[in-house]
Amino acid sequence: MIGSLRGVVLERAARSDQAAEVLLEAGGVGYRVIVPGGSLSRIGELESAAFVHVHTHVRDDAIVLYGFASRDERSCFEALIGAHGVGPAVALALLSVHSPAALRRAVAADDVDALMLVPGIGRKTAARLVLELKARLDVDVDLERAELSVVAGALSSPDGAAISARGEVRAALAGLGYGHDEVRDVLGALPAEGPVEDLLRTALRQLAGAR
Repeated sequence: MIGSLRGVVLERAARSDQAAEVLLEAGGVGYRVIVPGGSLSRIGELESAAFVHVHTHVRDDAIVLYGFASRDERSCFEALIGAHGVGPAVALALLSVHSPAALRRAVAADDVDALMLVPGIGRKTAARLVLELKARLDVDVDLERAELSVVAGALSSPDGAAISARGEVRAALAGLGYGHDEVRDVLGALPAEGPVEDLLRTALRQLAGAR
């Protein structure tokens, strides 16, 4: 697995507003590396020396190299692609709009609107990401604030009666887009009762670890 590359930039081209590609020659081999659009200027000019931190992404049909100007960018990218429903293209788009520090600030502040600035991310996806990324990005979490408001409509029974903690977690995960089988499996590993916030945090971490 390739973790970094140091070489000379032979080619560089924008693929979109959110992503670019550089051809980096290292040790006589040219590596095609996809980078966030906002990082292209920091990678290096043509014929200049460059160093990139690399995430090697293995698919069924290809091995793709994603390059980043800093280790923190790569760490954020890896946290993002581990989140439910986020692929490399969306992760690159997020890092093209927000630096790692800005992304952490947005997540810590429950700033759904900031994530919605990224093309392709709607309110529901942004709300789910805020919840998941607090654990993945090591953001200080205050789950007693109104985080569950993103799924508030699912946290009570149709007649308004209170439901069990696990029932609330089930409804919250369904509202965040997790499938029936995923929810069933993770609920089976949770305690029968406990604070909803703690159970939901545990469930999200288990779901993230299973991906």
